[in-house]
Amino acid sequence: MTKDDFDVASMIEQAKKPASGAIVTFLGIVRDDDIERIELEVYEEAALKFLEEIKDVAMQDYAIESVDIVHRYGPLNIGDNIVLITVSAGHRREAFSACEFIIEQIKEKVPIWKKEVGKDFERWK
Repeated sequence: MTKDDFDVASMIEQAKKPASGAIVTFLGIVRDDDIERIELEVYEEAALKFLEEIKDVAMQDYAIESVDIVHRYGPLNIGDNIVLITVSAGHRREAFSACEFIIEQIKEKVPIWKKEVGKDFERWK
């Protein structure tokens, strides 16, 4: 969990392992849904625990070499990076499956709340 942006290219580079033939990434960004920005709030202690558990389950249940997850919080503007997941594996199928599992688990379990802010409104999603 970080308030700072992250370097996508360096995280992909870190995911390269000798046994890897595939690296799958998921990059979530703030989209323009007729809003000006979003504000992400997080229960950081619990979020870090859940992210580590999700990573551990992915490493155990999928034939993958590595997993890295970075998720931002705080105010974010249109086009800003929100979350990056990198999964390396011997083969693409395992990497894709693990990456999909990870993002779905994050959305389901990690205590992160999003407030959308527009010109004349604020709403929690």
